[in-house]
Amino acid sequence: EIKISCIVAEADGAKALRSAIEAVYGKDQPVQRCRNHKIRNVTGYLPQEMAEYATISMKAAFKLDADDGMKRLESLAETLGNKYPDAAASLREGLPEMFTVNRLSLPGILRRSLGTTNIIESSFGGSKSRTHRVKNWQDGSMVKRWAASSLLAAEKSFRRIMGYKDLWMLEAALREDIDKQEKAA
Repeated sequence: EIKISCIVAEADGAKALRSAIEAVYGKDQPVQRCRNHKIRNVTGYLPQEMAEYATISMKAAFKLDADDGMKRLESLAETLGNKYPDAAASLREGLPEMFTVNRLSLPGILRRSLGTTNIIESSFGGSKSRTHRVKNWQDGSMVKRWAASSLLAAEKSFRRIMGYKDLWMLEAALREDIDKQEKAA
């Protein structure tokens, strides 16, 4: 039996994924939204010159502590709001979850690794490249075998997470967060 006592869930903003995280781990589960997806979503509403400015601004804000970074992005949303309301709305949506790893006071290199879903997407891409030609999935057992096999094959190309030596800090921060929640309850 595996017991997971603390986890940071990575999400790309999909409402169904967020609901699943809450159903399995609870509403207090820390969730880090993918910053790369957020940048793409926001800049998709902007012309090229504004997209470049927004990208630079967002990346700079992600390097700040959570409160300062959120204030900077709220200021950016205000700037964009008059002329590009969809970009501003996209930027504001899920804003606190863009700074979960910052709130946990993790080192910058680890924040950069955990601030995106790239880690997860690498394994999905490897799996997809090995299963995309299968058209007749006979049963659930076959799906599980192929999924396991493709992930094991993809594993050979995995690299260590940047900042992996500092993962103990993530565990300590999450345990501290859990302790605070338990004391408050």
